[in-house]
Amino acid sequence: MRNDKENIIIDLTFKFSLSVIDYCEKLEDGKKYVLARQLLKSGTSIGANSREAQNAESKADFVHKFKIAAKEADETEYWLLLCKSSKNYPDPIGLIEDLEVIIKVISKIISSSKN
Repeated sequence: MRNDKENIIIDLTFKFSLSVIDYCEKLEDGKKYVLARQLLKSGTSIGANSREAQNAESKADFVHKFKIAAKEADETEYWLLLCKSSKNYPDPIGLIEDLEVIIKVISKIISSSKN
C-alpha cells in the first residue's frame, strides 16, 4: 500500500515530467517530432518508475525499479544534451539542472537501499 506522505523523489520527478511535457510541446511546435517523442517517453518514465517503486514487493524490487528510473534518467540526459548542442533546438538548461538533482537523489536511494 502506497504511503501518501511527502516524498521528495516523487515530487521532483512529477514536476520534472510536467516540464518535459512543456518542452516537448515546444519541440513539436518546431517540428522536432523524433526527439520530442524520445524525450517525452524517457523523461516521464523516470517518475513513473519512481512511483512504481513505492509499491515494490520487496527491497530488491524497490532497488530494481529505481535502477530502471536511473537508466531512463541517463537516456533523458542524452536527449537533452543533444538538444542543447543542436543549434536549431530550444535550450533545455533548466531541465538539465533539474535532472542532475533527480539523478543524485535516485543514486542515493539506490546506494542507501542496498545497505
